[in-house]
Amino acid sequence: MTFTISKINNLKVTRPLLFILLPALLIRLLSAIFSRGFGMHDDHFLVIEPSYWWSQGINYQEWLPLNGSHPQPDGHSLFYSGLHYLFFIVCDWLGISDPQVKMLIVRIIHALFSLLAVYFTYRITDKIAGKKEAFTASLLMAFLWFMPFLSVRNLVEIVSIPFLLAGMWFIISANDSAKPMWNYLLSGIIMGLAFSVRFQTASFIAGTGLALLLLRLWWPAVVFGAGVLLSILPIQGLVDYFIWGAPFTEFAEYVRYNMQAAYDYIIGPWYNYILLLAGILIPPVSLFLLAGFFATWRKHLLIFLPTFIFLVFHSVFPNKQERFIFPVIPFVVLLGTVGWSYISGKSALITRNRKLINGSWKFFWVLNILLLLLVSFSYSKKSRVEAMSYLSDYKDVKMILLEDSKHNSAKMVPVYYMGQWVDVMSKSKSGYQLNFIKTFQNTDSLRLARFVLFFENDSLDGRVEALKPFLPSLEYETTIHSGMVDRFMHWINPVNLNQDIYIYRNTALIPETKK
Repeated sequence: MTFTISKINNLKVTRPLLFILLPALLIRLLSAIFSRGFGMHDDHFLVIEPSYWWSQGINYQEWLPLNGSHPQPDGHSLFYSGLHYLFFIVCDWLGISDPQVKMLIVRIIHALFSLLAVYFTYRITDKIAGKKEAFTASLLMAFLWFMPFLSVRNLVEIVSIPFLLAGMWFIISANDSAKPMWNYLLSGIIMGLAFSVRFQTASFIAGTGLALLLLRLWWPAVVFGAGVLLSILPIQGLVDYFIWGAPFTEFAEYVRYNMQAAYDYIIGPWYNYILLLAGILIPPVSLFLLAGFFATWRKHLLIFLPTFIFLVFHSVFPNKQERFIFPVIPFVVLLGTVGWSYISGKSALITRNRKLINGSWKFFWVLNILLLLLVSFSYSKKSRVEAMSYLSDYKDVKMILLEDSKHNSAKMVPVYYMGQWVDVMSKSKSGYQLNFIKTFQNTDSLRLARFVLFFENDSLDGRVEALKPFLPSLEYETTIHSGMVDRFMHWINPVNLNQDIYIYRNTALIPETKK
């Protein structure tokens, strides 16, 4: 035991980055295995559903001008979802058919990719400050309570992070290169990939170019910009031209839609994201990091300015969903660590209160680890995923009905987990919809539903009776309960509708249970 501890301590001293990467990999792999489901709407329904059904020859929600449809661009980059389309094609070729197995592989790939964020956080911080600060910053990026859970999700805000960090690293290390201009070009190409994953990283990329200009690095700024163009022109230009007949069609639609719908989502004050960072980074340590971040504006302008511009843009823009700020969290953390190290080394006030500061860090790590263990292994959106997995044992289901008449709209269900395409009708306060894109009035089609999924048990008996004129042979089959974390999230904020699902079978069309 003593020998093992000695080896671990020796690894911490001699290979600090490896010392962090190994347990960071372990917690992410465990999260990939146990944290099934999806985190938010976007990381499943804007990535997995369209790409999987494309691989099956189905034009999901008519996103693309295929099979005679003439849709408008949806405003989403096809780069990231296109990579998943290729993944599902390969899975079919290899004979991997189980939806849960394929998603496990997807989560493992993302877990491995996310380690680049830890790696480049260490390298950048070591370069601008030193190994002590690099160890702290990368330790935070590896084990912040929400990072392993988010790192295995298909969330474009998180997937863009390694590209932004890698791009910044090539700029920071350019002076050490025999051909520095190649560093700037490569940085632009890599950050261009971040743009193709998440359009809103444009403000960070533009801020990087502006920082180079302010530092009078004229040619590096030009070469960096050329790299960005070399990256986005073929991915966003040629691909969109091939599909839509014009370059940058999806990006133009993205801008148009967000300008038009700026007030249709979560609206918050300008300081909303500052409060969010102060909360999720756990006070009072979060306040140390924010103070350190703003203290670095002059000395580390190249990293500070793009991060600050990104924060300002999202602070000014009305739509303030929490996930929007995720791409710059590593930069806030690494600059915050560097700045706080400088502040605490110079401040007599902090020196006199060293016990309080150390106690704050101990409190941070205790609470952070508790949250880390709770969140990293949670099955997110369990009831919706398991309901589809349950129905996957029935063949040729064709059509299901979602009954959520207590709310304005029914939550989308991940049909991907059924492994077969079904038409989804929904009944809510707003009326009836088919596949969440078409409203309909003729309720005769309700009779075609093989299953009805009732969301939550509020007035359940009455809601079942209300459908009996259309589906007189409805029979209760099973209940799919939401997960513990889902119930907790609903408790603290009822907006998070993670409901239990009650499955009823239309025995007129499916007389036998799957058992």
